[in-house]
Amino acid sequence: MALVVHLKTVTDLRGKADRIAKVSFRLSFYTRVLENCEEEARFDELQTFRWPVASKIDENEMLEIQVFNFSKVFSNLIGTFRMVLQKVAEEAQLEVSDTLIDDNNTAIRLQTNITIEIRYQPLDGTMCTWNDGEFLDVPDDPDGTVRFETSSLLSGYSNGSGTSLGKASHGLPVLRAGKRVFSAMKLGKSRASKEKKGDLAFLETEDLNRKSSRKDPDSISVASVTAVTTNVSNKSKPDIKMEPTIGRPVDYQISVTVIEARQLAGANMDPVVCVEVGDEKKYTSAKESTNSPYYNEYLVFDFHMSPDFMFDKILKISVIHSKNLLRSGTLVGLFKMDVGTVYAQPHMFYHKWAMITDPDDMGGGCKGYVKCDIAVVGKGDNIKTPHKTTEKDDDDIENLLIPEGVPAERPWARFYVKVLKADGLPKMNTSLMANVKKAFIGENKDLVDPYVQVLFAGQKGKTSVQKSSYEPAWNEQIIFTEMFPPLCKRMKIQIRDADKVNDVAIGTHFIDLSKISNEGDKFLPTLGPTWVYMYGSTRNHGLMDEHQDLNEGLGEGISFRARLLLSIAVEIMDTSVETPTSTDVQVEPLQSISEESAGKIEDFFLFGSFLEATMIDRKIGDKPINFEVTINYGNLIDGASKPKIRKTRRNEGDEESELMHHDEGEEDGDDEDLVPVSSTPLMKPMITENYYHLPYFDRKPCIFIKSWWPDHRRRLYNSNIMDKIADKLEEGLNDVQEIIKTEKAYPERRLRGVLEELATDCRFLTLANKDENQSGRTKLDRERLKSCLRELENIAQQAKLIRSQVKKNTVKDKLKQVQNFLQKLRFLADEPQNSIPDIFIWMISNNKRIAYARIPAKDILYSIVDEESGKDCGKVKTIFLRLPGKKGFGPGGWTVQAKLEMYLWLSLSKQRKEFLSGLPNGFEEFRDVPPANSGPPTTLIYNKQVFQLRAHMYQARSLFAADSSGLSDPFARVFFSTYSQVTEILSETLCPTWDQLLVFDHVELYGEAAELRDDPPILVIEFYDEDNVGRAEFIGRAFAKPLTKMSDEHYGPPLFPPPLEYYQIYRGNTPAGDLLAAFELLQIGPGGKADLPPIDSPTDTDHGPILPVPVGIRPVLSRYRIEVLFWGLRDLKRVNLSNVDKPRVDIECSGKGIQSTVIANYKKNPNFSTLVKWFEVDLPENELLHPPLNIRVVDCRAFGRYTLVGCHAVATLRRFHYTGNGKLASNWDTGEIIINMEPEPLIKKMDTVVKLEASSDAVVKVDMNDDGKKKKKKKKKGEEPEEEAEADESTLDWWSKYFASIETLKERLKAEEAALAEAEEKEDMEIAAETAIKPDVKASKGKEKNKEKTKSSKDKKKNQAAELAEVESQPKVDELLVYNKELEHDFNDFEDWLHTFNLYRGKAGDDDDVNATDEERIVGRFKGSICMYKMSLAEEFTKEPGFDPNLGMFQGIPHNDLIHVLVRVYVVRATNLHPTDINGKADPYIAVKLGKTEIKDKENYISKQLNPEFGSFDIEAIFPMESMLSVAIYDWDLVGTDDLIGETKIDLENRFYSKYRPTCGISSTYSFGYNMWRDPMKPSQILSKLCKESKLDPPQYGPGGRVKVANRVFLGPSEIEDENLKKQTDEHVALAALKHWEQIPNGGFKLVPEHVETRPLLNVEKPGIEQGRIELWVDMFPMDNATPGPAVDITPRKPKYELRVIIWNTDEVILEDDDYFTGEKSSDIFVRSWLKGQHEDKQDTDVHYHSLTGEGNFNWRLVFPFDYLAAEEKIVVSKKESMFSWDETEYKIPARLTLQVWDADHFSADDFLSIELDLNRFPRGAKTAKLCTLDMITNDQELPSVSIFKQKRVKGWWPCAAQDENDELYLTGKIEAELHLLTADEAEKNPVGLGRNEPEPLEKPRPDISFIWFMNPMKSLRYFLWHNYRWVILKALGLSLLLLLLGLFLYSIPGYLVKKLLGA
Repeated sequence: MALVVHLKTVTDLRGKADRIAKVSFRLSFYTRVLENCEEEARFDELQTFRWPVASKIDENEMLEIQVFNFSKVFSNLIGTFRMVLQKVAEEAQLEVSDTLIDDNNTAIRLQTNITIEIRYQPLDGTMCTWNDGEFLDVPDDPDGTVRFETSSLLSGYSNGSGTSLGKASHGLPVLRAGKRVFSAMKLGKSRASKEKKGDLAFLETEDLNRKSSRKDPDSISVASVTAVTTNVSNKSKPDIKMEPTIGRPVDYQISVTVIEARQLAGANMDPVVCVEVGDEKKYTSAKESTNSPYYNEYLVFDFHMSPDFMFDKILKISVIHSKNLLRSGTLVGLFKMDVGTVYAQPHMFYHKWAMITDPDDMGGGCKGYVKCDIAVVGKGDNIKTPHKTTEKDDDDIENLLIPEGVPAERPWARFYVKVLKADGLPKMNTSLMANVKKAFIGENKDLVDPYVQVLFAGQKGKTSVQKSSYEPAWNEQIIFTEMFPPLCKRMKIQIRDADKVNDVAIGTHFIDLSKISNEGDKFLPTLGPTWVYMYGSTRNHGLMDEHQDLNEGLGEGISFRARLLLSIAVEIMDTSVETPTSTDVQVEPLQSISEESAGKIEDFFLFGSFLEATMIDRKIGDKPINFEVTINYGNLIDGASKPKIRKTRRNEGDEESELMHHDEGEEDGDDEDLVPVSSTPLMKPMITENYYHLPYFDRKPCIFIKSWWPDHRRRLYNSNIMDKIADKLEEGLNDVQEIIKTEKAYPERRLRGVLEELATDCRFLTLANKDENQSGRTKLDRERLKSCLRELENIAQQAKLIRSQVKKNTVKDKLKQVQNFLQKLRFLADEPQNSIPDIFIWMISNNKRIAYARIPAKDILYSIVDEESGKDCGKVKTIFLRLPGKKGFGPGGWTVQAKLEMYLWLSLSKQRKEFLSGLPNGFEEFRDVPPANSGPPTTLIYNKQVFQLRAHMYQARSLFAADSSGLSDPFARVFFSTYSQVTEILSETLCPTWDQLLVFDHVELYGEAAELRDDPPILVIEFYDEDNVGRAEFIGRAFAKPLTKMSDEHYGPPLFPPPLEYYQIYRGNTPAGDLLAAFELLQIGPGGKADLPPIDSPTDTDHGPILPVPVGIRPVLSRYRIEVLFWGLRDLKRVNLSNVDKPRVDIECSGKGIQSTVIANYKKNPNFSTLVKWFEVDLPENELLHPPLNIRVVDCRAFGRYTLVGCHAVATLRRFHYTGNGKLASNWDTGEIIINMEPEPLIKKMDTVVKLEASSDAVVKVDMNDDGKKKKKKKKKGEEPEEEAEADESTLDWWSKYFASIETLKERLKAEEAALAEAEEKEDMEIAAETAIKPDVKASKGKEKNKEKTKSSKDKKKNQAAELAEVESQPKVDELLVYNKELEHDFNDFEDWLHTFNLYRGKAGDDDDVNATDEERIVGRFKGSICMYKMSLAEEFTKEPGFDPNLGMFQGIPHNDLIHVLVRVYVVRATNLHPTDINGKADPYIAVKLGKTEIKDKENYISKQLNPEFGSFDIEAIFPMESMLSVAIYDWDLVGTDDLIGETKIDLENRFYSKYRPTCGISSTYSFGYNMWRDPMKPSQILSKLCKESKLDPPQYGPGGRVKVANRVFLGPSEIEDENLKKQTDEHVALAALKHWEQIPNGGFKLVPEHVETRPLLNVEKPGIEQGRIELWVDMFPMDNATPGPAVDITPRKPKYELRVIIWNTDEVILEDDDYFTGEKSSDIFVRSWLKGQHEDKQDTDVHYHSLTGEGNFNWRLVFPFDYLAAEEKIVVSKKESMFSWDETEYKIPARLTLQVWDADHFSADDFLSIELDLNRFPRGAKTAKLCTLDMITNDQELPSVSIFKQKRVKGWWPCAAQDENDELYLTGKIEAELHLLTADEAEKNPVGLGRNEPEPLEKPRPDISFIWFMNPMKSLRYFLWHNYRWVILKALGLSLLLLLLGLFLYSIPGYLVKKLLGA
């Protein structure tokens, strides 16, 4: 599918000018510039435009052509031609002539006409077919004027930067200018017959009308627009990796820090946390009686295995209750994820909460949370520990241990793996066993009993075993129950052979769940039904299979093993309908499915031709060799058991013939008899130097195989389309990196071009959706198609956005972002449902398989649409065969077993007519297999072309050290086709300069000359080390393609002669140096060699007839002077068992050199007496071509003998190159600049932040206004004002300063994050405003969530920044700077003038650790420096006043005499040490070594501690003999030697002499007390010294705290308080100047502040993996200066405190007991309390018996003494872990008080209620019981909190709470308590008694004993009767009174009546 526009002419133009045209259809292109055109511009010779169109052309789409008068400054529009493509879409071919129009759509006055031809071919081929060749011919042009016109436009193009010709990896046509320019839409190679001579157009990136007169360097003129698409990365450098990477074992360390657990289900438990990785388990210690245990324990697991196996291991964190020696305990719950999920984070989860669940109680929900850190580190990985956020964030249980994007609440799901059937299984018994079995049984059954095993999320499921079957049918489904989404990435599916002794794996397949699901599109994992293909060892089964590991999935499979029909589905469980019971794996039977369900079976035709077989390893011997190609079919040696895939019409004949001779109804009749040819004829090899080759010459053998597979080509087509986009993107990114690396101009333009192409490719792309075979279309096919289209659209939009952001200074950042697109595309292109198995090519000798290559079927799959074809389909590809299995690792993987030039083609048999279309032309077909008249050829007979190859071998550098001396004797061997030549051997060098031309005179190549020109064969250059004894040793290999010149082409610029280029040398997959060379292939024409460019005769008579590299190719040289500073030698090791006594340094560069003076006595003084020497040398003008500089140290022995000690090669001299711009231009203002350190008085006082350079870690805080009044925090309504913490000097120590600094570090990192988020948001808004992109509705919907997420995170960060800004300044502790890395990292390794060069000796090491690693090869260090400059610059600086010619460029360096130094090493602490003891802990102690002085602090080892704190050490040393400081941490052992945990080394000499002054860091303030000034020199003295050294005037101090240095004025306080007396001082203001010394003009730099640095601890036995980190700093003081003060005391103070807790009352405690007599609820209440970590010291109140209302009265005092670290806010507990422990272990535990309310009579697991108060921040107690509510716990963040350490005394009511079944909190009681904190001294002065005892007794609230019946019966009656029967009693009393009144009435009424009657 393509639209081609051929622009012919533009006529009737006005005047004479340069013309250019712009053609637009979906994307814009420019033509080349036609210079000096008059009336007619003829473009037809120059320009054709081609758009591969993946979607049909719409009838309304438009083509637009604009014609311009071209100018580099401003191009004006002549006119425009527009045309609707309706007619083109209908007729496919048009020739149009029309008048140009102006902007108003009217014809321009001159009636300028344009003539074009348009052709269109749609996908379905409905239009007439046409050949590009009809009108793409370029006229002959012997002068090269037309060809090379492009190069005049190329931005930054210079003679020598052209790349050699060669096909791109996807075969795009190549510009004859040597640079290939992409078409914007071109994705695949055109057919061989097409576009051989067509030129592609340039891609537009900037609007043509943008004026280039702007000063913006990013603006682009038309002239430079070509730089966008210029391909810089050289296609003459094929990227070929020899050694397999899959399966290579690597060192891994998994570290898990279990911090604490919360809300564990159950109560009164003794929880233990078990961490399990694979089969290894480790446990924490047990914590008693708590469901919120605190551990802070560090567990480490070490592994050595392949990454795939490592990342599939399941990491389980489980909590176990009551585990001890006798019982295993009961499982509370567990959490699991695979190791790969952690590694992808990257590498770690930090301070996250793992939610644990019980697999046997799936409906039970969450069983608790475990807070932990998990890190997975491989060799060489660096983990960046994230800064700890606030305590709130840390303690927030919503901060769950799950990857980003996974929901917090994960539902349960069922994973159905449906295993249907398998076929093609290999024989699993040897022929011997088969014969024995046949003899006994009498029949030959299939000797395999297969079953399928599925491993997922740590669980295993198996099908039933099918006895004796090569084609088993199981029809079973295995059901896993797991939370969704699962935290395990891959499912492992194995077919295994059941055996009575040991089951054996037949084949393994991994399914990555992320590839069969999509979170964004919300489709659950789904697969198939589809066939999955399994690979492993070869199919011939012996008694011992050496490649059995491959069948287990360990490494790359080397043969087809079997295929399995399966499907996967996932169903989310609705817990409201069904409650899951267990996670056990279930197996259920299934109905069998139809044959067609996996797709319609089609027959495929595979054709291959071996054009060349060279570089065959000599070890194979000279027996005949042949090659076999198999796609399972074609495997003749092993007697492969083929799947019976088709129903055939034959009923007779064996299985093999059935499979090979299928009828094909739609094929020709003679195809029925097609006999496959899967192997080449046997042929005896011939010798090429130290390889063999097969003499194919002009007869190229062919193979062809028919095979039958389900037809799902659509899947592979889509994969190929995306792969090609990715290939093009990768190539473009390599270009950009090459431009950056070689420092060429405008990398940003190339990156914009790459992004433009990417956006266009992704936007105008249609994935194949039509499918003739609908039967096998699966749900995954449909969902994956939608998902891929959506992702590609998303990538296109993002690419367009990023393109608009690319600026010169953002190129590297944007490059990293675009790399993510590449990874995404590769991920999308990986098809999980592969429908055709891989192709294997085997080299066979003596009927044994020797070496193989494996090629994915999709790479060679044919399609009529270019974009859908495989990248290697129909192309000649270079294939290197390698050894199978483990043999391929190490040296075996470096060797080339054979190099094949091979053509492969695969498609349906129906399309077979195309199978030869991609072969190089110039062949005749030959058939020797009947029928001879038809069918594929068995041999191709090619025409011969004769060439001369010239290999210009100039130089190599940084080669592999192969000799024990640390050097090599290298020579190079160049292989080209069947030819080979060798350079001379240069002895003892790693950087040989051969300067040699190798001429291959009569090179015969086969094929058409023009095709050989475009795609010549690959050159292989191998490097060897010559040894006197034995064979030469291989040290590396490079690959190249020569630049080809045909006999009719002109030999001249810009292509010829070719420039020298660097080629990467590899040893296996490891880079092993660079080769500087050029290669050209010249065709020998009819005139013979006489027509070739002449070769200079040899000029070097000493070396015999060696041809030098010709003048046009060798670099242009200039005269340079190299000055060398010889300072000294350090740490030289013995040579041949004798010490080095009189060393000398030899410097050599490009054949010239110089020697240092000999050190007379190395032991007494290892420094040189003469410091500076120089020599002159001729070096290339181009800095990139500069040769390395070699440093060698020799020991001068007796009788004039010299012994090599060690050597070093300085690969690049660029950092030592002085260009004359070394001194900064004096562009500073001459006026005074005042740097005001004091904040304005009106503004509320803030810390003044002086921002330093962005790359630095340091932000200096200047807070000089200490006299300002401290403000109180604003009082909130209804709240008490919170008291400020007064900065009490007596309570502050160095640790206070240290921890305050760590908080500042966290705040700063947080502020930086917030600022970054704000900048990103601002940038996004700008881009949106600029581009005004309106995304599709679909895309915007898809992005809404992401936007919300990013917006919320950005808002959060901005809020954090706002919070930081709002904090009013509090009285601060003085601070220092904590570096989370080595100090050297921020200060250029302290190599400002003195450099360290490591000296190496011995053979270099490899990944397999056969030889020494680089670290072990170091035999010493050379201290010195180098300065290189052109001789023309020498006069510049020699005329300066005070210039010392003896020192050259090294003016002002100090003397290198011996110096006595006092070294103070402050080791603050070590963190996360690697455990060395069985109990998972270590007993560390510190060992400090400097020279001969070693301090081992063994007596003060710290028991069972992985985060120990140490102290300070003083050492007196003599520099330079004792200058390498080693700080090591050992593990103390009672028996045996102590183990080294890890060590770090610091070069003190470089620090001592550095200008950055790291000898004693500059403090933030000049003061006394805990922050005493440490340096013996005061700030004013240091300032004066710096001014003197920088050649500045002395500092001028002025009144009011001012100092002037150069033209900078610094302000600061002028008084200091000492012993309450204020004195006048200049020290504060001098210190202000020192802290901002980098602002001083002409030579200012940053001084090292007071600091603590963090260094990794390393162990030689575990190279590349950190064994922990150590925090320290080093002070150095020269002994001849003033004596420094005492060392800073950094021993942590543990002030003793006493916490007195008075339990007054309880209320509303839930009642547990039932009364025997009355059934009344009651409780016998008492309160238990302890400090966390001191459970064994728990204390109880007395019992309040028979509480009927939940009320309890105690008045009981509890007393807890403890040690407390105020700086860390931790309690320190020292206790023995067990009765067997040797000594006590120290724990640091958060200060938390536990209060529990118990029922004394109730014995169940839930017999207490508790509350835990964090003594540093807990809610203020309620004043009354009524005010005490649950809000105090749930809304604790909103309520005011108090710290007992500040408040000292607190009284109030606190609630107890528990969780109900729905995990909701409910109130279970209230406690009234009083907390009183005293220091140990205060407690001693005011003692109190426990309980209610003296002194200060408390009164009794109630009687002591429980016999209340006797003591107070009324009270008991009141509780029992009145409480329950009060209404009954009241009613009874009322009734009694009524009856009494009635009785009295009846009793008295007769008397009253008588009296009344008688009238008495």
